[in-house]
Amino acid sequence: MKAAMPMPFDVKLMNIAATALFVLGLALFAGAGMWWAVRHPVFAIAGITVQGEVTHNSAPTLRANVAPQLAGNFFTIDLSAARAAFESVPWVRQAIVKRDFPNRLRVQLVEHHAVALWGSETDPKLLGDQGEVFEANVGDVEQDDLPHLAGPDDQAEQVLVMYREVKTLFDPLDLAVQALTLTPRGNWQVELDNGAAVELGRGTPAEVAARTQRFVRTVTQVASRYGRTPEALVSADLRYGEGYALHLKGVATKDADGVKK
Repeated sequence: MKAAMPMPFDVKLMNIAATALFVLGLALFAGAGMWWAVRHPVFAIAGITVQGEVTHNSAPTLRANVAPQLAGNFFTIDLSAARAAFESVPWVRQAIVKRDFPNRLRVQLVEHHAVALWGSETDPKLLGDQGEVFEANVGDVEQDDLPHLAGPDDQAEQVLVMYREVKTLFDPLDLAVQALTLTPRGNWQVELDNGAAVELGRGTPAEVAARTQRFVRTVTQVASRYGRTPEALVSADLRYGEGYALHLKGVATKDADGVKK
């Protein structure tokens, strides 16, 4: 059996050249196709379908505000930039942007759900139900129905959690928590709907809750000694080890044991 003759060098060279030309031609063809797709007007963004929550922004308004910020066509548009453009619109918390072949975008929106006013009383922001601070027209919400919370922006979620806890604790007194503030020194301060100011002090949520529970459990009895109800509360200071200071309308300040301060 004869051994196979080695392929001549010039034949090998021709095969390599042919393969290279084929690959180059294929690349040029693909490039031309991509160039055509990028340039062809049929792939220019012709519309945006808006879905999801649009309570505070109508779909036409959203499209009008965002469309001028979008660059590129179906293939080249930056979806991250498009998402950021939608999320920059007031009330929009999250936007999911997808391509919709051949020339549209499909956007799914989630709006902020305001549960409180936040920060400055003169120029408040809004606080969402996930503990996020956001800016929007405060006039879009019924302000009388919202509590006023305040504290460092990066602790907004913690303030919201504490508000929900404290609000429940004051329910037995039929006094609603109208405002809750976390001061720069870490103290919690409550304002009730009758105008009373209550110093809850500082500490872990469990410690603050324990002090508040003790106050709520005993304040009705203490107030009754002076012919008053919790509605007569002017102020209270819970930052005492085993009691609290209490100021009732028409009565001098007392502690939890009724001792004059």
